[in-house]
Amino acid sequence: MDPTTQLFWLFTGAIPISCIAWTVTNEEIFREPREYCIKRSILSKKLLSRKFFYLFTCEYCFSHYITILFICFTNYKLLLPDWRGYLLAGFALVWIANIYMSLFAFLRQGIKKERIEIKDIEQHIPKK
Repeated sequence: MDPTTQLFWLFTGAIPISCIAWTVTNEEIFREPREYCIKRSILSKKLLSRKFFYLFTCEYCFSHYITILFICFTNYKLLLPDWRGYLLAGFALVWIANIYMSLFAFLRQGIKKERIEIKDIEQHIPKK
């Protein structure tokens, strides 16, 4: 695969990785399982159990596992044709996916702030 195609796959492959990791670890649709995992990650007596359940609550941690699945399904390698290409692809995909998630979180924070400001302005405008 030529370097241009590899870069295309790097930046587009990180999109579903970040989307899945963000959705599972932050969105309302997975709130109940996430709360269960949070509880188990705190209260479980065994270290391995705590770490296993924690991975479903942290978008950075979870993105590593989604990336591994992505690489298994697509056989994507970055720059090198052997196992080192898989390793480079894994870390690069996680890095780009987490940049996407950080940008998304920043964008959501800005939108939420604007909504609060608009609501505050609307409450202070006298009605006719």
